[in-house]
Amino acid sequence: MSSNVGLTTPRGSGTSGYVQRNLSHLKPRDNFAPYPKDYDLLKHRQRKPDKEILDHDRLREVEVKVYDLRDKLEDEGVDEEEIEFQTSALRQKLSSLAPSDSRSDRKGQFKPHQVHELAQAKIEESEKLRKALGISANYEEGSHWKKQEERLRDGLGEKERDR
Repeated sequence: MSSNVGLTTPRGSGTSGYVQRNLSHLKPRDNFAPYPKDYDLLKHRQRKPDKEILDHDRLREVEVKVYDLRDKLEDEGVDEEEIEFQTSALRQKLSSLAPSDSRSDRKGQFKPHQVHELAQAKIEESEKLRKALGISANYEEGSHWKKQEERLRDGLGEKERDR
């Protein structure tokens, strides 16, 4: 027994007298605020895709197709020079295609680990929707209410001046 904690004697208590910490006790936290005060943090920010990762994935996809062609031609027994010619032609053709041609229309077909492709597809989809609805590019969410408040303040200010 240390520092007068616990029983003076465990006799008759039904315990061994061993003192343990109460692990279920939660200490109150200091400076706890249930909601953030900074409203800029609450605004929705769209995840920006990393261009280097998108380029890498696109080039990897090209190389996979080139390798499949090389493997098929080697199985057929084609000459090495002809294989090089055909693979370089395919690589050139696939590389010249626009990067958005192959992926942007497949938003629902991405795997969960393809977050950059998902983000890119979501940005393109949002841009299409914004253009279709005629929303300006510099629109800020909630700006209508700010304009309305300004008009009310200006209107009240004019009425008070008229009195």
